[in-house]
Amino acid sequence: MRGALLVVGFAVIVIAGVIYWRSTAWESTDNAQIDGFVFPVSSRVSGHVMRVMVEDNQYVEAGTVLVQLDPKDYEVAIAVARSALANNEATAAALLTGVPITSTDTASQISTAQADIDGAKAGFAAAERQFEAAQASLRGAEANDLKAQDDVARYRPLAAKAVNSQHATAAAVESARASAAAAEDGVTQARAKIAQAQAALQAARTAPQQVSVQRSRARAAQAETERSRAELQQAQLNLQYTTIVAPVAGLVGRRSVQPGQNASAGQQMLTIVPLDSSNIWVTANFKETQLKYMRPGQPAKISVDAYGRTYDGRILNIAGASGARYSLLPPENATGNYVKVVQRIPVKIVFEQGQDTEHLLRLGMSVEPEVRVR
Repeated sequence: MRGALLVVGFAVIVIAGVIYWRSTAWESTDNAQIDGFVFPVSSRVSGHVMRVMVEDNQYVEAGTVLVQLDPKDYEVAIAVARSALANNEATAAALLTGVPITSTDTASQISTAQADIDGAKAGFAAAERQFEAAQASLRGAEANDLKAQDDVARYRPLAAKAVNSQHATAAAVESARASAAAAEDGVTQARAKIAQAQAALQAARTAPQQVSVQRSRARAAQAETERSRAELQQAQLNLQYTTIVAPVAGLVGRRSVQPGQNASAGQQMLTIVPLDSSNIWVTANFKETQLKYMRPGQPAKISVDAYGRTYDGRILNIAGASGARYSLLPPENATGNYVKVVQRIPVKIVFEQGQDTEHLLRLGMSVEPEVRVR
């Protein structure tokens, strides 16, 4: 009898120890649920919806085509961008070819202008010589005219002969004057040719500036070509964006797009909920009094209410503030009727890999995690 009582007492002690150890070594809460990323799928361009390939709650792989927009407008945009690019490329090529041509032409113009100046100077020298000869002839004719006038006054009896001589010398004077005037015109024309040739030479000496201007035009044309090339690439990207694909694998949800609808850029069409255990976790709201020994990396057991199954996990991190502090209207405790309330701190618990091969876990499911703190 005594032995039986000893065995019963020992069993009670063991059970009590296990219960005490269990209560102090593990922390649990029923305020927890499965969380995860929800990927919104929207259009990057506007367009007419031609086809919708998926339905709500349908599982899709990453890259699966979800929605197809009408691509005709963007195909036309590509054709326009290609023609603009071809035109700008041709313009740039012509201007680049014109750079060495301009350099050669200006060098030739300098040589020609220098030769024209030399020729004009030679002509000017000849005209000056002709002018000087004409001036000398004019001075001689004027001297003969004066002598003839003296002869008329001196030889009255021979007046008729003297008058004839005076007429001849007067005609010679007029002829000499005409020759002097013509020579003077030649000098003026020669000076004008020199000035014209010097102006041409001055213009030809602006060759570096002309070449620089031509090169600047060529660079501007090249920049315009690059802009057209970028516009073509953007048009090609916009055409690709008319085919909307799944960014990740998961279940389709909240589909709001229909064929025939005009979709705008940025409009959300549906969502995708990934089911892989690497993309879901548990948000457990523990009381602040339960966090004394809780640390990241501690193991956890996660009981899922829907299936009655338990999954292995571990603490990833502990939130930086309570759930109330994250709410839209945080509590204001600086009042006279303050009542202390135990706060809840969100703790993120992740699942160990390879436990949900059937993808049974869903976001929002209620779970009861237990964390081993000792």
